[in-house]
Amino acid sequence: MPEPERKTRKDAARNQRAVLEAADALFARAESPEDLTMAGVAAAAGVGKGTVFRAFGDRAGLLRALYEARLEPVREAVESGPPPLGPGTPPQERAPALLDAVLCFKLDNRRLALALEASGGGTLYQAEHYERWHALLRSVLAGIPGFADPGFTAHALLAATRADLVERLAGAEGVPRQELRARLARYAERVVRAPGPAPESLPGNTAR
Repeated sequence: MPEPERKTRKDAARNQRAVLEAADALFARAESPEDLTMAGVAAAAGVGKGTVFRAFGDRAGLLRALYEARLEPVREAVESGPPPLGPGTPPQERAPALLDAVLCFKLDNRRLALALEASGGGTLYQAEHYERWHALLRSVLAGIPGFADPGFTAHALLAATRADLVERLAGAEGVPRQELRARLARYAERVVRAPGPAPESLPGNTAR
């Protein structure tokens, strides 16, 4: 590889790290998510505004990148960590643990999660991070013998960790963190330990 191209890539990677670090610091201090601007992040990172736009596209892209960077330790725990999150855990135990990890992440990153989900224009379910969690939870539920419709159930369980619901419960209603985690655990455990009948066997279902 020519030396100039290698240097260009190293510079781009260094600039991207600087932008993410600046965005993380600014977001933590901002009174409102709207206070985080591309121009402000560029100035704090010591790069041109065009560099930020080229790297992340727009403000929503920057928020997604910041979200993914903060999520990385959780992803590592899920992919290769010990029980109850890591592989090898019985699915009846791993599914509630995965939901608890999502909830804790949303609680620890309430404003960022809320800003990101709100910035999607109603497209949360097409977001990469959502699709990844859904696919993982669906595969875990599918490992429970006799479990019916793991895809729908994964959507329904993840709905309990939406940022706007977490904000409502933890913020407006003041539900303590541990109580919120306990409520979600009880709900998830009831679901995974009582799979229920297949949809086609339900009364009144005449679809063929």
